[in-house]
Amino acid sequence: MTNDRLKEVLERVLTWPPQRQEDAAEVLRLIEEHDKSPYRLNDEQAAEVRRRLAEADPATLTLAKLDERLRRLGV
Repeated sequence: MTNDRLKEVLERVLTWPPQRQEDAAEVLRLIEEHDKSPYRLNDEQAAEVRRRLAEADPATLTLAKLDERLRRLGV
């Protein structure tokens, strides 16, 4: 998005109701926060996330099963 397009959008945001403006500000704040995070997925990890999100019927665990697995791993 060019600076001109961003300025156009921001000008329209200023015409929105106050609560929607707050929502927009929060979304932008979250984007800034995300950019400061030291955590990044490598290409392989990102591909795995996409693969799992695309699963039609993903496997799930109960909290008890998860707790059991974590104990076995010593976590």
